[in-house]
Amino acid sequence: MARLGIDKDFLHEFAKLEKQVQERVSQTLTKFGQVSHAGAHLEKIANARDSRFRSIRISDFWRGIVLAPDSGDSYTLLTVLPHDEAYAWAKRRSASVNAATGRIEIRDVAAVEDSLPGLSRLAETAPSRLFDHVKDSQLQQLGIDEQTLAFARALTDSAQLDAAKSFLPGNQWDVLFGLAAGYTPEQVWAELAAEISDTGFDPDDLDAAVERSSDRVVLVDGPEELMAVFRHPLATWRIYLHPVQRSAVEASYNGPARVTGGPGTGKTVVTMHRAHQLAVNGSGPVLMTTFTATLAESLGKGVELLVEDPEVRERIHVHHVDQFANRVFREHHEPPTILSTGEQRQLWQSIVTELDVPFSANFLAEEWRQVVLAQRVGSAEQYLGAKRDGRGRGLGSRQRAQVWQTIWEFESALRRRGVWTHETICVEATRLLEQRTEKPYRYVVVDEAQDLSPVQWRLLRAAAPERPDDIFLAGDTHQRIYNNRVSLREVGIRVTGRSSRLNVNYRTTAEILAWSLGLLRGETIDDMDEGLEAIAGCRSEVRGRYPWVRGFPTRTAELEQLVTTLREWIDTGIAPGEIGVAVRSNKLVETVVAELGRTGIPSVKLLGGTTDEEEAVAVGTMHRMKGLEFRCLAVVGVTEHHVPPASAITPVEEDASAHRRDTQRERCLLFVACTRAREQLAVSWHGGKSPFLPTQD
Repeated sequence: MARLGIDKDFLHEFAKLEKQVQERVSQTLTKFGQVSHAGAHLEKIANARDSRFRSIRISDFWRGIVLAPDSGDSYTLLTVLPHDEAYAWAKRRSASVNAATGRIEIRDVAAVEDSLPGLSRLAETAPSRLFDHVKDSQLQQLGIDEQTLAFARALTDSAQLDAAKSFLPGNQWDVLFGLAAGYTPEQVWAELAAEISDTGFDPDDLDAAVERSSDRVVLVDGPEELMAVFRHPLATWRIYLHPVQRSAVEASYNGPARVTGGPGTGKTVVTMHRAHQLAVNGSGPVLMTTFTATLAESLGKGVELLVEDPEVRERIHVHHVDQFANRVFREHHEPPTILSTGEQRQLWQSIVTELDVPFSANFLAEEWRQVVLAQRVGSAEQYLGAKRDGRGRGLGSRQRAQVWQTIWEFESALRRRGVWTHETICVEATRLLEQRTEKPYRYVVVDEAQDLSPVQWRLLRAAAPERPDDIFLAGDTHQRIYNNRVSLREVGIRVTGRSSRLNVNYRTTAEILAWSLGLLRGETIDDMDEGLEAIAGCRSEVRGRYPWVRGFPTRTAELEQLVTTLREWIDTGIAPGEIGVAVRSNKLVETVVAELGRTGIPSVKLLGGTTDEEEAVAVGTMHRMKGLEFRCLAVVGVTEHHVPPASAITPVEEDASAHRRDTQRERCLLFVACTRAREQLAVSWHGGKSPFLPTQD
């Protein structure tokens, strides 16, 4: 029986085909996969660059190009095009096996041959060449073959390399890109460690190469698998993983493990595939969790799309962490009455007034969360000895006694009233789970790990037994948008030696990413493991427009420009549903929506972070933008005194450390908002601009 592979690039092309053509492709390939002698349905191509390319008839007008092995029965569909274009495609390209990775590669040989003479002439008069600092032997060790090596030696500028991305073999272009960006051969080797091998590969064994090429070829067994692929042609993350991502997904860990990486590097994709992997191969149910209901809903939809087998899907339980805590709590208690944020603030303030202590309600609330709850402090004596690293404001023994009295009064008031906070529900759920010998889950997978608090981490630690592969987490502390700080070691989760990093951004253009990274320049950000996190090395291989950044004298003028910008995007063919507008406050959301409505641009408010409205511009706060992406994004109102708002920043005289943390969190929030843009980013303000924006803008 023939086994059929679908090339990743073709799935993107398939999604753009007319529905009638898509149906013809599906019918043809279904029949192809059902026959025992698939080669009989393929035709040789006269003057094909690669003799292993064959054509398959889709209709009178359409042809597919298939890579057929010299031996074996695995065939790979590379493209479907109109008749003449398909044959022209085959006459320009060839397939090969990468010597370092053993994976299949497709290259436009004719484009290389056409470009090389001109590049060589330019190189003759250039003072230096792009890869003068790299030896041939080093390039060959990294998988650069003879033709690409000759091409690389003629390059004098990185722009020439950028232009070659469309026709050079993908892995080889990645290697050259890394070297051109300043990486040493050793660093490139380390970055591509999951791809490069010392093992020798047979350059003529296409069957084996295709089997190894899960980063670009999905192999299907029969019509049902084929149809499952074609049902979601744009959701390529379901079936294709970059080898570095796949290595993290498929590894066996002797305890908790972590994946880090900048925005758009595929951390969420990795967590979903990891949960799937554990559900298929593991020995118990999987809890997949994150910090908000909106993100949990998004994860749930992703799992439904990824996991075809209903039995496997039932073993993956997706809940946001407070929802899980509430569920455990309700197994032993009546449904809780939860004190709102405003009611908590009022309670703290009443205690401050009654005891006449020299501390603000906000300071005391944070001391309770970040010291008392985080360290499980249960008495005045324990509090006197508790670590207060990062709290900034020093407290003597007398002051600690005063603080403890207010905290004791707050907790006593909660008990007297029979009310709870989300934190105390989490603490109680953790206590209940720690008493159980049988844990509810065998595995825990956490996305957006940087925004969970210490009490939430203790809950998740108690949810699964301490065994190999027990906890898998993904996050980026540069994207922390809530005031939660944690040392994973202190909550019983040790990831040292079991941590990997993703560096390639798959969402944002290099220009948008570089500008956004500038917002964080000079910031020292913790890594949740008692060290510092570095964002150096995060890169995008997609080129585009530089962000549009401009100030205006008044809010009216800024909003008028916003309308003009949105209309320009829509006029170029970008659907309203592919556009987002991010602002700092709910009040400004209302203002923007009203202005767009007045000018006839359809819009919808992001109340829960997502929307089913496909024909409207999405307008939401920067917090609501977390986890989303848009082809084009406008970040509006990045104005002095508004980004950051004074209400979000602890006064420096009250607590200098908290002031620094709050300021950094707000800066990270702007960074998160800007990196939601895939292709175009517009940033604006009126009056004085935010201190977070680069001075040159």
